[in-house]
Amino acid sequence: VQLQASGGGLVQPGGSLRLSCAASGFTLNDHGIGWFRQAPGKEREWVSYIRNQIGSTYYANVVKGRFTISRDIAKNTVYLQMNSLKPEDTAVYFCAAGNPIFSSMGREYGYKYWGQGTLVTVSS
Repeated sequence: VQLQASGGGLVQPGGSLRLSCAASGFTLNDHGIGWFRQAPGKEREWVSYIRNQIGSTYYANVVKGRFTISRDIAKNTVYLQMNSLKPEDTAVYFCAAGNPIFSSMGREYGYKYWGQGTLVTVSS
């Protein structure tokens, strides 16, 4: 099982980036995919989740309306489209696979597999 996150980079405030999380060793019908982020000196925080099979989507309040999670079943890849980026969005972004219950969706223990992070820097 492997999760490969990519797409990070440097972007100006107000700009956009699209992160990708390519999964192997399982399908997106087996596990949902969550995105977490960790800013320097801060704890890891949950960003978004897309559920397996039905594909329901969920967002942290701080990104709702700006970020969109989606998936391509054929490519076994999940995307995180990030618009209207702010300096406070600067962090290492991680994707993780799992089927947490709703109350555990934002908890790291709800996820079974983790990918390496990709750095997003929002700065002018």
